[in-house]
Amino acid sequence: YVNGVRINVRGVNRHSFRPESGRTLSKAKNIEDVLLMKGMNMNSVRLSHYPADPEFLEACDSLGLYVMDELGGWHGKYDTPTGVRLIEGMIERDVNHPSIIWWSNGNEKGWNIELDGEFHKYDPQKRPVIHPQGNFSGFETMHYRSYGESQNYMRLPEIFMPTEFLHGLYDGGHGAGLYDYWEMMRKHPRCIGGFLWVLADEGVKRVDMDGFIDNQGNFGADGIVGPHHEKEGSYYTIKQLWSPVQVMNTAIDRNFDGKLSVENRYDYLNLNTCRFIWQQVKFPSVTDASNTTTRILKQGEVQGSDVAAHGVGVVDIKTSILPEADALFLTAIDKYGHELWRWTFPVDKLNRETEQFSASSGRASYTETEKGITVKANGRTFVFSKKDGQLKDVSVNSRKISFANGPRFIGARRADRSLDQFYNHDDEKAKAKDRTYSEFTDAAVFTKLDVKEEGGNLILTANYKLGNLDKAQWTIHPDGMATLDYTYNFSGVVDLMGICFDYPEEQVLSKRWLGAGPYRVWQNRIHGTQYDIWENDYNDPIPGETFTYPEFKGYFGSVSWMSIRTKEGTISLTNETPDSYIGVYQPRDGRDRLLYTLPESGISVLNVIPPVRNKVNSTDLCGPSSQPKWVDGPQTGRLVLRFE
Repeated sequence: YVNGVRINVRGVNRHSFRPESGRTLSKAKNIEDVLLMKGMNMNSVRLSHYPADPEFLEACDSLGLYVMDELGGWHGKYDTPTGVRLIEGMIERDVNHPSIIWWSNGNEKGWNIELDGEFHKYDPQKRPVIHPQGNFSGFETMHYRSYGESQNYMRLPEIFMPTEFLHGLYDGGHGAGLYDYWEMMRKHPRCIGGFLWVLADEGVKRVDMDGFIDNQGNFGADGIVGPHHEKEGSYYTIKQLWSPVQVMNTAIDRNFDGKLSVENRYDYLNLNTCRFIWQQVKFPSVTDASNTTTRILKQGEVQGSDVAAHGVGVVDIKTSILPEADALFLTAIDKYGHELWRWTFPVDKLNRETEQFSASSGRASYTETEKGITVKANGRTFVFSKKDGQLKDVSVNSRKISFANGPRFIGARRADRSLDQFYNHDDEKAKAKDRTYSEFTDAAVFTKLDVKEEGGNLILTANYKLGNLDKAQWTIHPDGMATLDYTYNFSGVVDLMGICFDYPEEQVLSKRWLGAGPYRVWQNRIHGTQYDIWENDYNDPIPGETFTYPEFKGYFGSVSWMSIRTKEGTISLTNETPDSYIGVYQPRDGRDRLLYTLPESGISVLNVIPPVRNKVNSTDLCGPSSQPKWVDGPQTGRLVLRFE
C-alpha cells in the first residue's frame, strides 16, 4: 500500500548506461530514461545494482515512478564496517525523495544480513528493506520463476514481488509470456507485481572496431530496447498490457452502438481524467495504387466516464459505424496528454479476393507436356509440375518471378519434445535441444494433376495421399490473378504448421501490408501490434549486434493482404484463411543461438506459429500462451496471389 492504496508494481530494472559514456549520464539522459519507462506505462524502477544519480531520482519524483534504491553490488557483499558507511551515505543522500518506496540490501544473495538494521537508523519513514531474490521482511522476491512456480510462490504467506522476471534476450522475454504472467499477478491477492529484466541493451561503442556496439555476446543484449533505446516489439507489448486503461472488447461489428467495456487499472485516478479519440477509417486495397494510406472518414473525442480507480465501466463514444468504414481506431489519452494505447478494431473481415488487376474479358489457356502444365492469362505464365503438383515457375510478360515450389506442408516441433508434448526423458541430449526445432517430413504422395475450364477460369487441382498435404486447387482467372484453395491434415503436437513457398531472400526489397504491425508476433507475444497499413524495407539485423527495428522477417498476424516488392516484380498475397499468420522467412536469433533455431519456411501461411522463450525459461515454462498446439484433422485455407 502507498498512502493507504493498494498498488500494482509495473516495473523494470535499470542500469545507468549509454554506449558512448558508460555509466556516466547527463541530466537529460536520466530524464530520457524515466520518460522511456513512462512511455511503456510503467510505474516503478529498481536501481540495479547501485544507487542512481540524484538527477535520476529527481526525475522519478517529478514525473512519477516508484523507486527501489539499492546498495551497490552484484553477487558479492560488503563487509560490515564498509557497508555501514555506505548505507549511511546512501540514505542521508536519498532519504527525502518521495519516489523511494523500498531500500535494497544488495542483489541475489549479495546482502550482508548484519546490515539490515542500518537502513532504519537514517530513514524516519522506515521504508521496507528488500533482499532481491530472497525472502525477507514480508516480501518474497525470487527471480525468474516459471509460470507454474510463480503460482506456487503466491500460495505462500509473503507478498510476492519478483525483483527480476522474464529475463529478456534478443527478441525473447519481456513481452513474450507477459500477458499470462500479468493476468495471474494482477489478480492474485498476495502479488504486488514485479520488475522485468532489463530496460536497455548495454553495449559499449568500440572505437577500436569502427564504432561497433559490443554487447559481449549475450551478456548485455537483454534489454527491452536497444543500446540507443531502439524500440523492439516487446516495448509495445508492455505498453499495451500495462496501460492503466484497458478496453475489454476484442471485436466490433456493423451493429456497434458506440459503447465499449473498460477497466480502470489506475491506482488513484478516475477514468474521467482521461479522454478518448476515435476514428472511423477506410484502408486501401491491395490493388489500389492511387491511394496508399489509411483514410479517416469520421472522428471525434469524448471524455472518460466516471469509473473509479480499480473499477470497471463503459465508455460511450457516441458513434455508429459508417457503411464504408473498414475499422475503428480508439486512442486513450491521459490527463497529461500522453497516449496510453491505441486499439484498432476491424469492422468485419475484409474480403478482397474478387478485386482484379484490370478488367479483362479474355480466358486463361493452358498447354500440356510430359513434365508439366503451363497456364497463361493476361501476360502471366504459371508452370505446374506433373512430378509433385507444385507451382514451379511464374513470369509476367516473360519477366521471371522466382516464386516456386509450393504449396508445401511445413510443420515443426521443439526438438526435445516427445511426440506427446512432454520432455523426452529417453533422449540423453533432450535438454540441449530445447532451443532447436525439428521439422516433420511430409510423406504425401502426389497422385495426379487435374485440369478443367470453368467460366473463363482455369482450375488445376493437385491431389495427394498418405501424407499431410491433401489437395492444392489453383484457379487462374482471366486477369492473371491466382486463387489457391488448399487442404492439409496434421494430428499431434506442433509448434509451427502451415504451407509455404520458396522465394530467394536476396531478391526482396520491401513489403507493405494491411494487418497487425509494424512488429512481428510470436504465439506468446500477440499484443503490442495494431491493425493498419504498414510498410518497411528489407532488413536482416543480427540480434544483439545490429539494431534496426521493426525487423522485416518473422510472423505477422491478422494479415488481410501483403505486397512483397522484389527486384523481379511485386508478389501480392490476399489472405482468406481465418486466424492464420503470414510468415516472411523466419526470425533470426543472436549469434549464440540461445533462443531458437527454426526451419526455413520461405513465404508461408501458418495456422500455428511458435512461441519464444526467454534467457532463463524454455517456452513451455512461460505460461498457457507458450504451449505447443494439439492439432487433429484437416486444415483448409485460401490465398489469392497477384504478380506484377
